[in-house]
Amino acid sequence: MNHVVVVGAGLAGVRSVEALRARGFGGKITLIGQERHRPYDRPPLSKAVLMGETDSSFVGSDLAALETDFRPGVTATALRAGAVETTEGELGYDGLVIASGADPIRLPGDGPQHVLRTLDDALELRALLVPGARVAIIGAGWIGAEVATAARRKGCAVTVIEAGPAPLTQAVGAELGARTLPWYEGIDLRLDTMVSSVDEGGVTLVGGGTVAADVVVTGIGVRPAVEWLADADLDLHNGVVTDEHLRTSLPNVVAVGDCAAWWSRRYGRRLRVEHWDTALGAPEVAAATLLGEEAVYDPVPYFWSEQFGHMVQYAGHHPAGERVIYRGEATGKWSALWLAADGTLAAVMAVDRPRDLVQGRRIIEAGHRLDEERLVDPDVPLRDCVV
Repeated sequence: MNHVVVVGAGLAGVRSVEALRARGFGGKITLIGQERHRPYDRPPLSKAVLMGETDSSFVGSDLAALETDFRPGVTATALRAGAVETTEGELGYDGLVIASGADPIRLPGDGPQHVLRTLDDALELRALLVPGARVAIIGAGWIGAEVATAARRKGCAVTVIEAGPAPLTQAVGAELGARTLPWYEGIDLRLDTMVSSVDEGGVTLVGGGTVAADVVVTGIGVRPAVEWLADADLDLHNGVVTDEHLRTSLPNVVAVGDCAAWWSRRYGRRLRVEHWDTALGAPEVAAATLLGEEAVYDPVPYFWSEQFGHMVQYAGHHPAGERVIYRGEATGKWSALWLAADGTLAAVMAVDRPRDLVQGRRIIEAGHRLDEERLVDPDVPLRDCVV
């Protein structure tokens, strides 16, 4: 293998470059990225960057030292065996890493709507969050809650419009999401409400009515950025389909990050996880696979969110659980634990209880069963609940 092309210059892409070099690959590496920035982390965009604590979140990789041909501002447009078509011509490859990420979903309408996916998005939105500005946020998921946090702190008049019966309904379910309702004090939270269009001066609601706004932020999720692969001989289903080694259906092609739908041995199902931790860890396996080594990607997915003064941490895959057990009262520090039918822990979400997250993640990795009677006592460490 003489030339590896990496499509996507986000964290997953740059970590793929690092992993290839760390494993001794001495051939040519070309990294292309749609944005003109050098690689950066995305989680700080909705936190430190939006709050004005920093202007960037660039990763520390030295691409020159890694002998990488980095081409910013270049977009992949098509793929055929052995070649990637781009906006600057064709790139031949012996090995290919697909790390093209995901694109935010937008709503219909002619009015300006902001999303929060790129560094430019964050800087543009930050400039608009001024005291007294009327800000309408569509979606009370992870991103919506973080944007609402920043907007409220900056003195904006905030309205959050959520289609579900509670915040985080799509992410973790309405029952658990209802525990976060008190966090929205001072915000006009409209539940069970859908937006039909974003128009000049605000949004139009399904069934009639409007919400006036100076700034509209759409935070209703993302789609894997795989349109450029539509005509490729590649298995696509909710992203680029891979096996547990991150191999795709094309020879010498792997996929990582937000666009990869990989097979999890742990959960016995295909997962596509849009979290920083996945972009950080998957490239090690992808690089090993590309170089002919035996490696399996089967992590316990991990995610965190800072919202309304709370640290929310999540590990696991809660759809694999059958019931939820809570530790602690909703008015204080608490955790939710999803148990599978056999008593093993499928997932944990900790609110201001970092020890529960750390211990819970280890318990999931080990596949231990838990004693439910001890589990409900928030004063008993999770590790002491193992059967």
